[in-house]
Amino acid sequence: MKTRTLAGLSMIALALAGCGGRQPLKPVTGQNVAAVPTGAATAPTSTELMTPSIQARPQRNVELLTQSRQRADDPFDLPPEKRPQ
Repeated sequence: MKTRTLAGLSMIALALAGCGGRQPLKPVTGQNVAAVPTGAATAPTSTELMTPSIQARPQRNVELLTQSRQRADDPFDLPPEKRPQ
């Protein structure tokens, strides 16, 4: 029982030790930086690569529905077909 507790505490300590790194991103030695995209003059920086695009994080639409609207008839809203058994 004591070894289980010790093993559990050591795993928690290792997990917590790995989540505190706040250093700027650098390429590993001997490895190239990101390739230059087609049509771009320079390669993107690490900050640009980590920032999501507007398409990836669209802005929230806060337009409120002010009045109810009757739904139009949907010609494709058909009941399920029964299969012969």
